[in-house]
Parts: sequence; C-alpha cells; structure tokens
Amino acid sequence: MRKILGLTRFAVVVPALASMLGALLLMAQGSISMVLVVFNAVIGDSSLKESIVDVLTAVDAILLGTVLLVIGYGLYELFIDTDIDVPQWLRVNDLDDLKSKLIGVVVAIVAVVFVGVFVDSNRAEDVVSYGIGAGALVVGLAVFAWASRKDSKDLSSSSRAPK
Repeated sequence: MRKILGLTRFAVVVPALASMLGALLLMAQGSISMVLVVFNAVIGDSSLKESIVDVLTAVDAILLGTVLLVIGYGLYELFIDTDIDVPQWLRVNDLDDLKSKLIGVVVAIVAVVFVGVFVDSNRAEDVVSYGIGAGALVVGLAVFAWASRKDSKDLSSSSRAPK
C-alpha cells in the first residue's frame, strides 16, 4: 500500500508538463507579438502610446509564460526529480520556495498591467480603480508572504528533529 501511495506523486507530471507547454505557447506568442510591434513601429504609422501598450501587452504574455514555467518546474522538482538542471535561483526545495517565486512574478505582472492601463488613453478613467486594485493585491500578497514565512528558528528546530 505504501508503494502505491508513493507512486501517486507521478500524477503531477501531467499538470507540470501542461504548465510548461502553456509557458512555451505564451512566450512564443509574446515574442512574435513583440516582433510585430517593432515592425509596425518602424514600417507603419503607429503612435508612441499604441506602441507602448502593445509592447506591454507582449511583455505581459511573456511574464505569464514565466509564471507557468516556474509552476511547471516547481511541481516537477517538488514531486518527481529534485536534480533537474535549472538555474540556482529557480531551485524549489519546498512549497514556500515555489510560493515566494510565484508572488514575485505575479507582482511583476500586476505592475505591467497597471502601467499598460496608465498609458492607454482609451482607459484613462480606469487608472484609479486599477491602481487601487493593483495596490491592494500587492499588499495582500506581501502580507500573505510575511504571515506564512518560515522563521529561522522553525527551520533550525525542524532540521534537528529525529527521523
């Protein structure tokens, strides 16, 4: 029974791979969109504000792809293989590591979306509501990260616990 329960961890392979595929899709679409924005800015007659909004939209897709990639790598590393070849900053040792990485990327996405709304002259009336919403979300994430962080005392006492 113990062996069967241990094998259930491999159920995470499907969502991890799906996250990585979604990440590759968003990064490709964002990159293609960025190339088209540059092409239209150089060849076409797009305004500066249109270019800024289009660039921020492409960056938003790329950042969302990064979130999905971090989720995919994190799930795979936590449940399947701890020795996958990823940069040191992307290493995930526990769910708290994954949570803190995700919070950082989500804050970056919120900032990009807010700047896009701020620059878009067609949505000028939305700036204050988006700003308040973005600020509330960032504050909420910061409070959540602070309240659920591990203290160094907890880490040292749990590492000395008998196995």
